[in-house]
Amino acid sequence: MSKIITLQADRINKYFNNPVSTHVLKDISFSIHAGEFVSVIGKSGCGKSTLLYILSTMDTDYEGDLMIGGETMRNKTDKQLAHVRSERIGFVFQFHYLLNEFSVLENVMLPGLKLAKFPKAEVREHAMDKLNQLDIQKLANKKAYQISGGEKQRVSIARALINNPSIIMCDEPTGNLDKANSEIVFNIFKKLSGEFHQTLLVVTHDPEFANRTDQIIEMEDGRIIG
Repeated sequence: MSKIITLQADRINKYFNNPVSTHVLKDISFSIHAGEFVSVIGKSGCGKSTLLYILSTMDTDYEGDLMIGGETMRNKTDKQLAHVRSERIGFVFQFHYLLNEFSVLENVMLPGLKLAKFPKAEVREHAMDKLNQLDIQKLANKKAYQISGGEKQRVSIARALINNPSIIMCDEPTGNLDKANSEIVFNIFKKLSGEFHQTLLVVTHDPEFANRTDQIIEMEDGRIIG
């Protein structure tokens, strides 16, 4: 039985024009299957962040095609793309971007309330489920400023999971963490992929992290080289 393709990039090219035209992404093609844990590596300036910006539908100024769940993202309106991001993509960044005055539970609920697919009580229940899944349910009623940096990153992962996205996209999720907390985050991702069949795409500078993922996309000078 063939695996379901969650995300597919087909000959994506990107140019920056300021004022001279620079070819920053060159014929980028790859696919990610459901439940795969994929890392993107490469030196600073190789195009990793530019690619992630396109794959997350934030940048629509490119050539080629991007498919999420078998559906092209080309020619969608800003409103349609915003809905795709809310419903199908979870985001984890190097910095957690939690709201300090909100509790952990309220922070995790926010994307669910924004999507407005379920009533508030149900969103709260889903959020507690995600905290339980990551074994941080004891933090639910603490304010975001009361927890450690490693805990904050785990809360941001729970927040990314709240709408049961097709794919979680991460930009240097361990870049601000020490070795012990980086290992915790890696193990969470491995568990999400292995036990819960969550698809993950992680941009990282950490070769040790990347070497333990299912697939490595290595970039150099705007191209995929491995």
